[in-house]
Amino acid sequence: MKKYFSLVTFSHTIFAMPFAFIGFFLAVTTTNAIFSWQKLLLMVLCMVFARNSAMAFNRFLDRDIDAKNPRTKVRDIPSGRISPRAALTFTIVNCLFFLITTWYINPLCLYLAPVALLVVLGYSATKRFTFLCHLVLGLGLSLAPIGAYLVVTGKFDLPPLFFSLAVLCWVSGFDVIYALQDEDFDRGENLHSIPAKMGKVNALRLSSFLHVLSAIFIILPVLVIQVGPAYYVGIVVFCSMLVYQHSLVKPNDLSRVNFAFMTTNGIASVVFAVLFLADRLWVR
Repeated sequence: MKKYFSLVTFSHTIFAMPFAFIGFFLAVTTTNAIFSWQKLLLMVLCMVFARNSAMAFNRFLDRDIDAKNPRTKVRDIPSGRISPRAALTFTIVNCLFFLITTWYINPLCLYLAPVALLVVLGYSATKRFTFLCHLVLGLGLSLAPIGAYLVVTGKFDLPPLFFSLAVLCWVSGFDVIYALQDEDFDRGENLHSIPAKMGKVNALRLSSFLHVLSAIFIILPVLVIQVGPAYYVGIVVFCSMLVYQHSLVKPNDLSRVNFAFMTTNGIASVVFAVLFLADRLWVR
């Protein structure tokens, strides 16, 4: 079990899962939908299965690339802790569990499930042909809030779209920062990324722009739903973490990239989600 937790980097669940809870309780508190423990459990299972399949497939597809990269050669497949066949089997099993779980939710979630899998699995191939791969990763994680909203309501609406766009820009922005570490390697292996195409300085500028957009989309829900003081505190915390992570990373100093990637973004998502949920209870 530890090997598979390592394979899918389970700790990184703190990025998307909090926004899935946001989407779920946004639906419960702003529509006529009734809270259901069963739907909450099914939503969590969908998140786990989709993420497991995406991460395992990424490690499977990138196994040869990871073996060449000094930063990633210690990952589970290159180091021999998990075989490629086991990783692929794990991917397929989680995809099947994801599809089965959506069947128990509602018809719309079931119909859209293959599309969701196409996005989250397809990301792994994008670095081979487009520097926009970071945006595809952001798109994959942005499905969390709107997907959770669909679990409850079975229909699309504007409020969860704002949160999905916020996640898309936020994740894309911090993935650009994370990719700074592999700029030279990506160029040498003819892999595509924003740092490899634009250089560190311009990549950081684009990351900052994406995070400004993310902050805007985090603020926009106040125009369409009733919010209280806790939500505004959440906005301040989220935006402060965006600013802080950019203060940690400089073109000539990448020593704190991992801290900026994991710690600041983990705090941003978890604290914002907690304050959002507290605000929903306050408003309701």
